[in-house]
Amino acid sequence: MNNLFQKAKEFIHRNARPLDFARWQYHFENGSKEAVLNALSYYQNKDGGFGHALEPDAWNPNSSPIQTWFATEILREIGFTDNSHPIIKGILKYLESGKDFNGHYWHNIIKSNDNYPHAPWWNTETGSTAHDDYNPTACLAGFIIKYADKNSKLYSLGCRLAKEAVNTYMNQGLLSNMATVLSYIRLMQYVEEAGAIDILDIDALKAKLIKQVESSITRNTSEWERAYVCKPSQFINSKESIFYINNKEISDFECDFIIKTQLDDGSWHITWTWTAYPEEWAISKNWWKSHEVISNLLYLRGFNKI
Repeated sequence: MNNLFQKAKEFIHRNARPLDFARWQYHFENGSKEAVLNALSYYQNKDGGFGHALEPDAWNPNSSPIQTWFATEILREIGFTDNSHPIIKGILKYLESGKDFNGHYWHNIIKSNDNYPHAPWWNTETGSTAHDDYNPTACLAGFIIKYADKNSKLYSLGCRLAKEAVNTYMNQGLLSNMATVLSYIRLMQYVEEAGAIDILDIDALKAKLIKQVESSITRNTSEWERAYVCKPSQFINSKESIFYINNKEISDFECDFIIKTQLDDGSWHITWTWTAYPEEWAISKNWWKSHEVISNLLYLRGFNKI
């Protein structure tokens, strides 16, 4: 395991952009949250939203809901919860502005993506044109419930969107999009953390999500290395997760899978690609590799493997 960690560390030190280097240092080298926040702040625009390829598959510098959601995931990863901080205040300002929002959903694809290098799924022509998907709206509604002033119009909006999202989910079958599933999981977690469980029937949502996660994980592990499929780590980060008990064997298997599939350079294989912009994709792929290195080592640490 020391060899796996050392190779991963070397990859990060040689390849990571400043943000991912700061994340690595925070988690594994006694680095500070402040360094992560400082690096993250360079991706935030004046309107409070995030752009600039924070999520490496879209190089659009303009703020977008998906890029802003990605920022909330990094804040969550480092356990940063100070809602008086400029980054969180900025996110709330962006969400309150109504930009990229149609009254019920934040658009997961925005038109200006088309003007910059991007993966095909973030293009308005070839990507999903369905804006009535709760990725990332469910998560952003939860973020509002946790961090906005309880007496604000924005908080009321977050509560309404959360109810709409959950009503939609509870009245349909299981979802096929793992990103949307994660968005609902985050909504549940934020609402619980905010102590706002009277907003929703949390127990019913939790029961359905437990079934959902079990259904979503790709059980054919031979597909994992070469295809973009759903692994336990999409939803589970330790044995303490409410989703672990029903997916114990395959979650434990992923630890062994991670250990066995590390590449010689310390990274892991990226299982997707772009169909255009080959030069930019080569850069984004390297950014994703650093992200995967951090995610994989956090997963192993969550299962006491490192």
